[in-house]
Amino acid sequence: MGYFSELVDKVVLVIGSKQGIGEAVVATFLKEGARVISADIGFEEEQLTKINEQLYHVHLDISQESALQNLVEQLENDQVIPEVFVDVAGISTMDFLTESKTSDFDKVLAVNTRGAYLSSKYIAKLMQKHQKKGRILFIASQAGKNGYRGMSAYVASKHAVLGLCKTLALEVANQGILVNAVCPGIIETPMKHRERIEGGAIRGMTAQEVLEEDNSQVPLGRTGTPQDVANVVLFLASPLASYMTGQAVNVTGGMTMN
Repeated sequence: MGYFSELVDKVVLVIGSKQGIGEAVVATFLKEGARVISADIGFEEEQLTKINEQLYHVHLDISQESALQNLVEQLENDQVIPEVFVDVAGISTMDFLTESKTSDFDKVLAVNTRGAYLSSKYIAKLMQKHQKKGRILFIASQAGKNGYRGMSAYVASKHAVLGLCKTLALEVANQGILVNAVCPGIIETPMKHRERIEGGAIRGMTAQEVLEEDNSQVPLGRTGTPQDVANVVLFLASPLASYMTGQAVNVTGGMTMN
């Protein structure tokens, strides 16, 4: 049996799954034969909805504690306990710190940091209660290791996610739960396309000029795809990564090397 074939029929929960990196993560696990619960604020169904034998959809606002509690209750009632959890949910705003709105800062941290805290808290407890094993994977960012102009809230939120990852990894290691983060670089997603327009505007640049700047900063000479990130998520969920926890793995084309 191959390493990835061990994911067949395993339950994978992906939050923030309707587009971009999350969509690629869902598709990748489905291809490997996993059963995937795809949770996103963009879905309408408040209850777990079976799409086919492998896939469920459910509406989820990751910033709301009651929503996570409701999801966990549904998972327990349906006896669908995730063996792999991937938190992809994330938002960003573009403005220089001195010009930024406090409400935007709060909104970004509510999803990116509070959401990571709440979701990992409840899913880790679920894993502890039912199976004493599992994988928890945060999609952080190279912005969790560096500073970027016009992105103070996002940068702060992703630094915090890496702190959560390291702490949780220490706390649940003796229970067979591995916790890691993936730190994407510049990935071609709808969010990145919007950031180029908004970020370019505050810097006096066009979106095309920002794209050219992006490409010039990557040693491999190109920006990344959602699939580039999903491939590393798959690796970290597999037996190949059974001796890794508390790590923040870069997927940046060499742009960030620490």
